[in-house]
Amino acid sequence: MHALKSCRAFCASLVDPELAPTALKVSLIVGSLLFTINHGVALFQGKMDRGRWLSAMLTFLVPYSVNIHGQYSAKAKQIEASRLKNS
Repeated sequence: MHALKSCRAFCASLVDPELAPTALKVSLIVGSLLFTINHGVALFQGKMDRGRWLSAMLTFLVPYSVNIHGQYSAKAKQIEASRLKNS
């Protein structure tokens, strides 16, 4: 049950206005670099097909999700430490 609650909380954090701005910046920087490495040649040669565009989209979504997870985990640890300190 705890894992389901934690999963729901993480999913909600994906659109948290406090966490999203940093994650968007990271996604744009890291995603652009990875996009260029993985798809740059295909883009400039006009060989981007549906599968490549899907892969390109994931190239930006993965760094976003990883950054949100890091922020979410750090925030959860701070809350837990504060809770333990006050008990």
